[in-house]
Amino acid sequence: MTDYKLIRSKRKTAAIQIRGGEVIVRAPLRMPKRDIDALVVKHEDWIRKHLETSRRQLETASSVGKLSRSELDALYKTAKEHIPQRVRYYAGQLGVEYGRITIRCQRTRWGSCSSKKNLNFNCLLMLTPPEVIDSVVAHEVCHLKEMNHSKRFYELVLRIFPDYHRCDKWLKDNGKTLLALVPESDAPQE
Repeated sequence: MTDYKLIRSKRKTAAIQIRGGEVIVRAPLRMPKRDIDALVVKHEDWIRKHLETSRRQLETASSVGKLSRSELDALYKTAKEHIPQRVRYYAGQLGVEYGRITIRCQRTRWGSCSSKKNLNFNCLLMLTPPEVIDSVVAHEVCHLKEMNHSKRFYELVLRIFPDYHRCDKWLKDNGKTLLALVPESDAPQE
């Protein structure tokens, strides 16, 4: 059986994730350990496949060069011009209002939405195809209506951005390599 890190929380179902080459199982507080082990054994093929993909992504990410300060500044400037336009467009589609739009250079997130309706985006989005930028913007704007990742949330995302799943897959396949471009000294706190 595969080794895994167990995280228990107030959730109803168990889930298996692969993060940074590590298997993480998120399980309900009262789920018996034998049931968690059985879940891991049942999904052993899926785990192996995704661990291999994660290993290849980490190898690629570690072999790429880092962006210079001037390249990061250029990405930041372009993002400050482009992303607010896209936010206005998708917010208009949903008829929602938002607070501040902040552009940052982050190592782990592409975007986020706060409870105060402030939107944050990663300047590295400017290195992705335009439709991927729009998928992240649409996702965060939908959080202005649904502050969760429920079925209703994803129905809303797909309503305003039907190609969301393809773009999300692009980010999953390529995102780690892009995030690895940020030099240690230039990555701000998240």
